[in-house]
Amino acid sequence: MEQPGLHQDSGAWITYTYVSFALSLFLMCAGIWVLPVDLWIKGYLAMGLFFTIGSTVTLSKTVRDNHEARKFVNKIAEVKTERMLQEFELKRG
Repeated sequence: MEQPGLHQDSGAWITYTYVSFALSLFLMCAGIWVLPVDLWIKGYLAMGLFFTIGSTVTLSKTVRDNHEARKFVNKIAEVKTERMLQEFELKRG
């Protein structure tokens, strides 16, 4: 049975994701700051922004965890199948 290698992102991709997140957060906060509205409206928009960021992080972690769990369950099933095939070959031969 082949062991799949671990997936690792390149350093450039990791840097890109951090920089793009920081830049988008900074620009959104700057846009809210210079918006010509009352302070309470700016606060409401900022609160919505940070709740959206928090829920996005939670959602992405949940999706990743579910994907990893399915991979683990599939790996266990593959090992069981491989063991059954080996036992069958031993009995047969």
